Amino acid sequence: MWKYLTLLAFLAPPLSAQQVTSAVGGVLRALDKTSGQTVDIEMRAGQARSYGQLEIVMRDCRYPAGNPSGNAYAALEISERGKPGVVFSGWMIASAPALSAMEHRRYDVWVIRCTTS
Repeated sequence: MWKYLTLLAFLAPPLSAQQVTSAVGGVLRALDKTSGQTVDIEMRAGQARSYGQLEIVMRDCRYPAGNPSGNAYAALEISERGKPGVVFSGWMIASAPALSAMEHRRYDVWVIRCTTS
């Protein structure tokens, strides 16, 4: 995984060149691998939502300044009810979900876009 993060850091523009805006929320897509059902989950920043056995908290959703339809980055914390610890904690990137993916036997969650209103 570190090699991908290193590659991403190498290919990304310098931090001073990256202008981002925090959105009011975002849209996630969740997949139940057992049933094959997907659902889009619209959340506000700071809000917690449940999906199956998962508890999902969106800390922030950011997008390129001046381009709300651009690549979304969401800070998420995902835990499983009845189990200690977190399943995922960090930033997910809409255009590269495999770079920072949640590892779970039953569910997949990924970022679709940020919402501005």
